[in-house]
Amino acid sequence: TPAQYFHLLRRQVRQEMEKPLVVMTPKSLLRLPAAVSSLDQFISGGFLPVIGDAVDAANVERVVLCSGKVYYDLAAALEKNNPGKIAILRVEQFYPFPLGLLERWLASYTKAQELFWVQEEPRNMGGWTFMRSRLEALLTDNQELRYVGRAASASPATGSYTIHQLEQQALVKEALGL
Repeated sequence: TPAQYFHLLRRQVRQEMEKPLVVMTPKSLLRLPAAVSSLDQFISGGFLPVIGDAVDAANVERVVLCSGKVYYDLAAALEKNNPGKIAILRVEQFYPFPLGLLERWLASYTKAQELFWVQEEPRNMGGWTFMRSRLEALLTDNQELRYVGRAASASPATGSYTIHQLEQQALVKEALGL
């Protein structure tokens, strides 16, 4: 969101020790109506390494973890179908890994047995290879982590907008169990 980006840059400038910052974000979010922030989020907010879902944690049976633009596709599909048993966690910062925040969020979903990492990039690209072992370490005995995304590929894109849209719809359906 614009507020997240603002607070990220603000945090980067205010830190005492200079460290590099790598931000990967698509241009398509610049005009996306869902990617907005209120004035209050700019004034009183701060950068959130993990953004949780405002669903009743006691009813959640499936937790979908993602990062980036795919969140908006997942949220739109969830809004249409509104099962109420799915929570979406947005991981906004990969490194340093927000271990404590993810532990707290996942602990609140006591019924959740299914955890999904969802990405629109191919399996051998994107965040999966970095996140997999870290997320597996957070699982309880009755939980399973699954990958949802495109198959491994030498190319980051199919080259066809129509095929991309079909693949995107399929991964959203799989992630949300629709």
